Amino acid sequence: MLELKKRLSSILESPKHNTEEKLQKVCHLLDQEIPYFNWTGFYFKNGDKDELILGPYVGAPTDHTIIPYGKGICGQVAVSNETFIVPDVKLQDNYLSCSIDTKAEIVVPIFKNGVNIGQIDIDSHTLNPFTKEDLEMLEWLCHEVSKIL
Repeated sequence: MLELKKRLSSILESPKHNTEEKLQKVCHLLDQEIPYFNWTGFYFKNGDKDELILGPYVGAPTDHTIIPYGKGICGQVAVSNETFIVPDVKLQDNYLSCSIDTKAEIVVPIFKNGVNIGQIDIDSHTLNPFTKEDLEMLEWLCHEVSKIL
């Protein structure tokens, strides 16, 4: 994980790319390096609306380009301000299905000046794949991403 963090840091610190390009590169790197990350993307608060808008991502196209607060795992994290790990999406009542292949999901909020401004959302085709190391790395990443937003 240390090597992955170094590579993520170098992407975020790169003066050659704008923020959107950096976030896209982050998604690509996570997708390449962690085999059970099957859809990796960012959602951000849509202006002053109580909804999320899809940002850069890697994975199958999704119909969920706008997610109202409270809907699905991402919408719940926008309201709760807490990381949400779903080991088995079939057991979640408020799950928005992006793909029939998705079996698990993790969503980690991004805070800027104490305000929840977005999140990273990762879907997996594997049941219960997310480790404590994944959680720690993603929380670290969201903190680092907040610095460039």
